[in-house]
Amino acid sequence: MSKSLIIVESPAKARTIGKILKKGYVVESSMGHIVDLPATKMGVDLENNYEPSYKVIKGRKKILDVLKKGAKKKDKIYLATDPDREGEAIAWHIMNKIGVDKEFLRVEFHEITEQAVKEAFSHPKEIDLRKVEAQIARRILDRIVGYQLSPLLWKKVGSGLSAGRVQSVALRFIVEREREIKAFKPKEYWQIEVELKKKEVREGQVDSFRARLDKKDNEKIEILKKEDADLIKKELKQSTFTVDDVKKSDKKRRPSAPFITSTLQQDSFNKLRFTANRTMRTAQQLYEGIELGEQGPVGLITYMRTDSARVSDVALKEVRNYIADSFGEEYLPSKPNTYKVKKSAQGAHEAIRPTSLKNNPEKIQKYLTPEQLKLYELIWRRFVASQMNAAIFEVTSAKIKSGNYLLSASGSQIKFDGFLKIYLEDNQDSAYSGLPHLSKNEILDLVKIHESQHFTKPPARFSEATLVKVLEDKGIGRPSTYASIIQTIVMRNYVHRDKGYFHTTELAFIINDILVEYFPNVMNIEFTANMEEELDLVEEGKLTRVKVLDDFYLPFKGLVEYAQENIQKTQILVDEHCPECGSQLSVKWGRKGRFLSCSKFPDCRYSQAYAIGIKCPEKDCGGDVVERRSRGGKLFYGCNNFPNCTFTSSKKPSATQEENPEQTDS
Repeated sequence: MSKSLIIVESPAKARTIGKILKKGYVVESSMGHIVDLPATKMGVDLENNYEPSYKVIKGRKKILDVLKKGAKKKDKIYLATDPDREGEAIAWHIMNKIGVDKEFLRVEFHEITEQAVKEAFSHPKEIDLRKVEAQIARRILDRIVGYQLSPLLWKKVGSGLSAGRVQSVALRFIVEREREIKAFKPKEYWQIEVELKKKEVREGQVDSFRARLDKKDNEKIEILKKEDADLIKKELKQSTFTVDDVKKSDKKRRPSAPFITSTLQQDSFNKLRFTANRTMRTAQQLYEGIELGEQGPVGLITYMRTDSARVSDVALKEVRNYIADSFGEEYLPSKPNTYKVKKSAQGAHEAIRPTSLKNNPEKIQKYLTPEQLKLYELIWRRFVASQMNAAIFEVTSAKIKSGNYLLSASGSQIKFDGFLKIYLEDNQDSAYSGLPHLSKNEILDLVKIHESQHFTKPPARFSEATLVKVLEDKGIGRPSTYASIIQTIVMRNYVHRDKGYFHTTELAFIINDILVEYFPNVMNIEFTANMEEELDLVEEGKLTRVKVLDDFYLPFKGLVEYAQENIQKTQILVDEHCPECGSQLSVKWGRKGRFLSCSKFPDCRYSQAYAIGIKCPEKDCGGDVVERRSRGGKLFYGCNNFPNCTFTSSKKPSATQEENPEQTDS
């Protein structure tokens, strides 16, 4: 009997599965989707139940030919694409393109290990057409929005722009936050802390501690100017400090759940400064298989696109044995820790975890790239910690009286480190400050009074971590879409990253305001979240694809027609004139960032780089510093005399900078 054909998405996954199954199978990769909606037209028949018109993706015809040839003399064809909607749709398209006269079997696994793969091949099933329907509905929704709004923006604002059903809502979050920051007016306030010590310090105790001023005459105190702070300081110097109350309690801190896609992206940014895109790319490599010397390719983590914190019984048994053996029984809960799973989470999926704890990060580090090792160790530690006992802190809080003022002090010390033995969250140190032993009515000595001026701060700009969190909390998009959403708004010049935080461009405000005014549903947070829920209902078989598309498109069509008639063409003019025709120049955005173009385009096609008003710091150059954007969307600065001058900098040069700026390879 001839060998069976297995089709997966990537060569790395093919190598790992081929190594596991060995004889009797030929494994080929499709390199992802082989068909999609056409690149040059909408490809959706809006008058005929939104029938999609799929085309073989450019460059994939040869791959499809290989798959067809490989399937010719095979008894069975196994479709082993990823276990989500995209994977199901890829499998369905491959089946239709190869031909239905073959026996197609769908196999699904969430980790590429020998046990999981062989189990999946022992219990093949049919393609889940409801998943396929949900994927098609999402793809058509996104195509309708993109193909109707993007040309509208090209016509009214400028070429190369785009709008998306989910990306535009993500952009709205960033724009509205930026407006909050710009409208924010800081208010001055002062804080007073008093450094105190016991009259007799026991050996091993802290010498002194600080207490913060909280109340005056039992009312919350607010110090708004220095004069008031100085008066309070004077009164405190003349007062006696007496311990009014002391409370001690034990507080438990439970470990966090093992990673799901969103929390992995958040922690990866906070701890490793990885972008969402970099995180997912690296996680994909760990999932599909890493060459571990004589072992060959091994899938090191479970599937990385998941919103479920569920862990299999086999994995729970392994991690509990590991904790008991490595740390002792006191670190092991009496029964496994459990974590809430969102209603919308796909129950068949697991959390992101190591496939085997035998592949300790230290043991296999020589086979991993630096970024693979960092991410794998993060996943490893989070998973092990998730099944350890809580950390216990002894928390001491004290109230201290001084005349008619009340101060508070607190401290905590670790009594039992628990999961902190292996995993620190939020970049926090596991060491906590304590207070000396204090007794009620005890008199304390004053060491020093510290006064400090502060100003209220505006809300923080979004980072990749905080943007992913708000998208998840609001139900916007799904785990598989967060990285691509962020990448799109960066590449379209709507935002740029500065020290990991998103800063909006003028273009972002223009696009956002047009969409909010003319397409309120598309930009409505609840509406967009409800669309995600409706797609879930399609997957569950409770809604039809056509019903979902009808509910969206019929009102949307009228909004597009109204917008085409009423949106006025927008140009940002600058106080410079075209050297060719004398018209004012206007700001435009392209693949490489901002530039200046003649406002009479296309009649006049003059353009120049966007100068930021600073001369090139290289000696004897005389050029202007201009904004540039790398292929990855990162903003940097260069000289407009390039290639004669090769100055580049990742930081905006100052007007006084003369030489040796921070160089970058952007």
